[in-house]
Amino acid sequence: MEKSRIFKMPFSSIYPLYIQKAEKKGRTKKEVDEIIFWLTGYDEHSLQQQITKETDLETFFKQAPHINPNALLIKGVICGYRVEEIEDDLMRQIRYLDKLIDELAKGKAMQKILRE
Repeated sequence: MEKSRIFKMPFSSIYPLYIQKAEKKGRTKKEVDEIIFWLTGYDEHSLQQQITKETDLETFFKQAPHINPNALLIKGVICGYRVEEIEDDLMRQIRYLDKLIDELAKGKAMQKILRE
């Protein structure tokens, strides 16, 4: 998929897919939100605002209060790419979130997902 197409996708269309993926594996929306809050610095209110505004992924990450500095500890392969080797900052942040949700769905403990 072309970068610009991914960047312009509304976060509100991807968010339910994250929740669905987690719930299929016995995890919860609350855990998905906790991951998003940890990675981006959003809280429940500001996340809901982004969803309501149908903010695209590029804007979602650019407006994030802060990207957690421990995100650099996220390693591994997602969508065929090693996240730590992705050069584009925005694409790497998008894949960080994908990777964390994937780890949640695979049953990893929250402390490990949140790199504590």
